Amino acid sequence: MSSERSVLSLVQIGRSAKKHAPLGMGGSFYGLDHKNREGEADILAAMAAALEQDITHFDTATGYGNGYSERLIGRFMAADPSRRERIFLASKFSSDEVSAQGMMQAIDASRARLQTDMIDLYYIHWPRTGKDLRPWMEALETARQQGKIAAIGVSNFSVAQMEQISQVGRIDAHQLGYSLLWRFDEQDIIPYCIDHDISVVVYSALAHGILAGKYDRQLDFVSDDQRWSILLFRDEVWPHVYEAVEAFKSVAARTQHSLAHLALRWLLHRPGVTSVLVSAKNEKQALANAQVLQIDIADQVLDELTAVSDQVRQHIPDEGNPFGYHP
Repeated sequence: MSSERSVLSLVQIGRSAKKHAPLGMGGSFYGLDHKNREGEADILAAMAAALEQDITHFDTATGYGNGYSERLIGRFMAADPSRRERIFLASKFSSDEVSAQGMMQAIDASRARLQTDMIDLYYIHWPRTGKDLRPWMEALETARQQGKIAAIGVSNFSVAQMEQISQVGRIDAHQLGYSLLWRFDEQDIIPYCIDHDISVVVYSALAHGILAGKYDRQLDFVSDDQRWSILLFRDEVWPHVYEAVEAFKSVAARTQHSLAHLALRWLLHRPGVTSVLVSAKNEKQALANAQVLQIDIADQVLDELTAVSDQVRQHIPDEGNPFGYHP
């Protein structure tokens, strides 16, 4: 095994010929004022900066701002048609109603908001527990045959749910939450993806900003802040998480890397991981994210991060996902 981890190779999701860097631009844009468009100019600048740094995997969803994220990315691409040619575009849809018709309507609506005839990768965003999910997959395969999408993905699925829809179609990618602080999918989901040639795309790579080192020991969110509902911020869990982050920070200081860079690079070298998504609210953040593809990280440093993660994971309960969301 080599002692250094340096520039990473391009990756491919599905059978599309469009290859891209293993780091992607996340399009959730949480906190953006959708009505007044406050912060919108900074987001557009972040997307432009990412693209200039050859970050061409752009990820969004119908549920991000009730379609706002899709429309914003659509405007960004329409402003310069050459952008669409470069971008590997992914979006997602989910609903309480599982129907082929609903999925086809969602795909067409996404295409309209994104101002594109074809979406490179389209996901079922969240499964619905106990329901037959095959109608969604049948619609996705029809859309693939019609040239409306190029690849099919699932997000937050169990092995059983993947096996169910695989009866009627081919899964190309699974988008899942994964980080130094959330590793439960290493047990069965990621091995299943490896065995079945399914690309793993990671979200929540920085664990809600925790792995950017932005929180103090004493949390001071306002009472209605949605972060209180996240498992890692619970009273009985947060002290252990905070101590782990302090240990990660020590590694970062000694190696002269940012904590965020270490957390992202650790993911990029985990078995089975194809692509890691990370959001940026402005040009500075986008440029900082892109730097992770160029830095050198010694294997020993990655092993140190894993050791700290192994310790803290004993104090984090496995409840399926850290959001308390179980549709």
